[in-house]
Amino acid sequence: MSTAWLASRTLRTHASPVNSEAAEMLRRAGGLATTASLLSVMTRGQLDVQVRRGGLVRVWRGVYSAKQPDLLTRLRALDILTGEHVVACMHTAAALYGFDVESSDAVHVLDPGFRLRPTSGLVVHQRRGAPMRLVSSRRATSPAWTAVEVARQVGRPRSLATLDAALRSRWCTAAELADAVDRQRGRRGIVKVRNLLPHADARAESAMESEARLVMLDHGLPCPELQHLISGRHGESWRVDFAWPDARVLAEYESVAFHAGRLEMLRDKERFAGLQDAGWIVIPIVVSDVRRNQDRFCERIRYHLQRAQPIC
Repeated sequence: MSTAWLASRTLRTHASPVNSEAAEMLRRAGGLATTASLLSVMTRGQLDVQVRRGGLVRVWRGVYSAKQPDLLTRLRALDILTGEHVVACMHTAAALYGFDVESSDAVHVLDPGFRLRPTSGLVVHQRRGAPMRLVSSRRATSPAWTAVEVARQVGRPRSLATLDAALRSRWCTAAELADAVDRQRGRRGIVKVRNLLPHADARAESAMESEARLVMLDHGLPCPELQHLISGRHGESWRVDFAWPDARVLAEYESVAFHAGRLEMLRDKERFAGLQDAGWIVIPIVVSDVRRNQDRFCERIRYHLQRAQPIC
């Protein structure tokens, strides 16, 4: 499970500490307590005050936490509500496996058959026959099944990104994804996933790299080498997002988050200079190329591929 994904869902508040009895109750229960339990050591008014001041956080109706809950805590709170271990599915299962590219804030679980209704932040799914396995000591729909199910629900760019990320996570193989596609045949979106599966590649390192690659394929460009290693003239080596080695053309996705800051900018300039010095044409890619200016973006790559002299 991605630690960064869980951390991004944890908000910091200036909390007012609960009374000692409530604090001990929460400690013994692993940080969670029901309304009934808390009302045995404080009044309803005191409980409401603690929630307003941040001393307690309502996870779900009837279950509270001592701090802002991460994904696993939210799932444990659902266990308390239902009296059994709920099964994670869709984006929540993908997050547990580490290949959720949508970063959904909602918790997705299988319908246990009783006592659990969809509510704000909670989506309950009917998925009969879905295979399951353990991840982070919890039951979830199996990795391949989860990846295909998520890929069916999202648009083509994020569908390929999900398949790429699932392979990169090593929780499933291409053969297992193909089997999951077959088992979900006839369901909405499965034709899209089946057509994208041959293009899924574990070497893609981000969702936007997957999206950019799909744009290239849709525009008839030659399939690039992913994460290609290039050696510099002075012993350096760089791994680049996309490369066409015969033409000595490469393309790099420029993420604002990854490249922000003075040191990052200087590092990128030195890297690009080294790649150019080694005889490569460097084509930067930004989000507007992938999402809005696709024709111009692919024409730029095509121009350099046609202009470059192949290495004999």
